[in-house]
Amino acid sequence: MFGPILIREWLVAPRRARFYVQRVVFVLALFSLVCTAWALMAGIQQVRNIGDLSRFGALVFQIVVPLELIVTMFLAAITAAGSISHEKDKRTLILLLLTRLTNFQIVIGKLAASLVTIFWLILAALPLLLLIALMGGVTDAQVGMATAVIVVASWWCGALANMVAFWREKTFQTLAITVLTIAGWLVACEAIAADTIPGIEAGWATVLSPIRALWSVCMPITSTAALPIGLSPALAHCVLGAAVAVLLSGITVARLRVWNPSREIRPKAPDQDEDYALASEPLPGAVEAAEANREQSRGWKVRAPRKMWNNPVLWREVRTWAYGRKLLFIHLIYLALFAAAMVAIYWSVSTGVALERSRLADELIPVTARILAPFFVVSLVIINALAVNSITNERDGQALDLLLATQLTPPQFLFGKLLGVLYVTKEMVLLPIVLCIYLWWQGGVSGENLAFVIGGLVVMDIFAAMLGIHCGMIYSQSRHAIGTSLGTLFFLFLGIATCMMIMMSFRGSFARQLPPFLAIILGGGTGLYVAMGSRNPSPAIALSAFGLPFLTFFAITSFILRNQELTVFSVVVVAYGFATLAMMIPALSEFDIAMGKSRSVDED
Repeated sequence: MFGPILIREWLVAPRRARFYVQRVVFVLALFSLVCTAWALMAGIQQVRNIGDLSRFGALVFQIVVPLELIVTMFLAAITAAGSISHEKDKRTLILLLLTRLTNFQIVIGKLAASLVTIFWLILAALPLLLLIALMGGVTDAQVGMATAVIVVASWWCGALANMVAFWREKTFQTLAITVLTIAGWLVACEAIAADTIPGIEAGWATVLSPIRALWSVCMPITSTAALPIGLSPALAHCVLGAAVAVLLSGITVARLRVWNPSREIRPKAPDQDEDYALASEPLPGAVEAAEANREQSRGWKVRAPRKMWNNPVLWREVRTWAYGRKLLFIHLIYLALFAAAMVAIYWSVSTGVALERSRLADELIPVTARILAPFFVVSLVIINALAVNSITNERDGQALDLLLATQLTPPQFLFGKLLGVLYVTKEMVLLPIVLCIYLWWQGGVSGENLAFVIGGLVVMDIFAAMLGIHCGMIYSQSRHAIGTSLGTLFFLFLGIATCMMIMMSFRGSFARQLPPFLAIILGGGTGLYVAMGSRNPSPAIALSAFGLPFLTFFAITSFILRNQELTVFSVVVVAYGFATLAMMIPALSEFDIAMGKSRSVDED
């Protein structure tokens, strides 16, 4: 039914070692969170009866299940987008269009093949969720409904990325539009929940947002209020999400051969040869008419050449449309998110909510921080995506080896790419700073903290860009480079958010919290070293990979303790600044080795 694409993936995927490693690592990561939470609770209080065990089960379920949702949504979108982009980069999608495969078999086959691994991850985590249900506080029905919400959310995220990947030609455009669309949808749902959109009740946010739908399942006492259609919020979200996924897949099937092959790669009629035209006998008045038409239709081929800078790489990044003209569309979506964040901050400051504190999460994380943090993460992800694509595009176009054969020096190439990426994504660099300045102007943050936040943002922007360039240089396959770069940045921030959630749920001193988190710190350091230094090992990369999780944990703890903003800023600058230099030095001193000349068996 789905064609040979899914059949091939179904038969070949179990032959790869990473098919089993991914599931083992995923389940072990979730299980380590459960063990960490148990160690924290056992160090704070004694478990005396089944009621304490039930409260722990309900609390750890609220930590593990949202984390699983976010991970699977991210992996589904990146995997689906990377699968199609890989076909386009290798020019094999055109070969698929020339076969007897129908549009349905190509589109649905690629989508199903991309989601096979994701669904296996969800299925592998199901026994762990049932084990949590055995502790009490969570029922089997809650586990089943939570799993259904996760499956449907992964499905429509993969269908969205699949549609955008078939539509757009550039890999960065696909990734940026997908990320911004998902982020924009979640922001719109939060606006509905805040009852700021007239005509839409706030309760519909639970149906439209996968995070709120899942959270309604995780609550020990669920709301008995049903929708007008007679369904619970989680079940209604599953029905709506499945309908959206089918709709997106239907649009992709209908427009497949309209979008592909793209106009950028379609053959064009050659221009008329001027020498041949002049050699033939012209008709009376034909020469004058030809000259007039040539002046009117003067194209880029007869323009005066533009002066190039001393660094041609930086000149190309800044002065040309190296990543396509559809970047304007991406900037418009990002500006819409910026406007939404600005309105949310204005509302929180004007109503006084920004300075209010509640009993739980708001006491440690202000409302403005919960608005700014997701916006900062989206900005850093886009910067990282453009940075890794700036290298993979050169490699896929067979231009990277030509650049290495020229007189370009390693500093020219590296700093040209780095500064070029920061220039192209200047909105993602400057607009978060504008939000911070506006918050300071409204009295929501002090001048000292404003300087700390801006300095930390600049360091993180450079780190995200350098991480993308580093992964693009050491991985010879674009799909592996993009997945590793985005995955490293995403899981780094996700680990920070998870640690903060656990710390807020189980209060305690630093001495009590450090031993349970050691397993997570060591696991994160190992993952960072595999991603950053396995292809180009060095003592500096090893030190930064294993030191970054510990220093980040220390910064989180210092932030929670309050009145240690200078300590947090210093630790962040030292940790991420050193990691940036550890990736930059090999690219400058050992340029040929850092470009990933040696390929592994899996990549070939």
